[in-house]
Amino acid sequence: MSSLESRYIVGMRVDATSYSDAAKRITEWSQRGESRYVCVAAVNNVMAAHDQPSFRVAMNDADLVTPDGMPLVWGLRRMGVDDATRVYGPDLTPVLLSRASDAGIPVGFYGGTPEVLEALVERVHHRWPDLDVAYAWSPPFRDLTREEDDRVVRQIQESGTRMLFVGIGCPRQEIWMHSHRGQIDAVMLGVGAAFDFMAGVKKQAPGLMQRTGTEWLFRLATEPRRLWRRYLRQNPRFVALFGAQLLKERLSGRTPDKAA
Repeated sequence: MSSLESRYIVGMRVDATSYSDAAKRITEWSQRGESRYVCVAAVNNVMAAHDQPSFRVAMNDADLVTPDGMPLVWGLRRMGVDDATRVYGPDLTPVLLSRASDAGIPVGFYGGTPEVLEALVERVHHRWPDLDVAYAWSPPFRDLTREEDDRVVRQIQESGTRMLFVGIGCPRQEIWMHSHRGQIDAVMLGVGAAFDFMAGVKKQAPGLMQRTGTEWLFRLATEPRRLWRRYLRQNPRFVALFGAQLLKERLSGRTPDKAA
């Protein structure tokens, strides 16, 4: 499989993949039963990685980091990846479920509230009746004990799941996947809000807002209590830090900060 162009944006790696490329990689890894994990990255991931070294390690160690948010797509383009495109978790998820259904790959879901997970699985069964949903569990909103975590790993392994969708929120899902690579013989995908969107409990932003990078305004309007601090703090800092990175590279004459 061909290598991807990647860049470090404010110290966090982002891969210039596409829906077809990401789906192909993930499907092939799943068919081989490889233990890997995939992160879908937005500005919030970049800033969390900047502020938390342990989270930066989890992001930069991932087998694939997709540009989930348009600011990261624009960032890749400014750093010389002219054909960079968005690979949005809630849109990548159904693409992968279709491939899993066609290829007979057992899938699992880890995350969401019990009500969201039940609605999600019901809708998935309705849309992909031949899909093997081998595992589904809504974990408590806290760190699991060692015994609980061992039981989860054992149940996922015994289920035969080869493509595991993880929706426990950033940064928990990325750190969880990082810590479980090598323990779970599946491709783990941190898809964030995809559980809520696919279950029908939250609405996605209109397509125009997604394409123009103003999706955050829609999400802020629909979830102001939860998101206002994040956007007020993170978005201006991202613009300042990434702008400083680009300026430094231009003044020094260096090529963009490429990943190895």
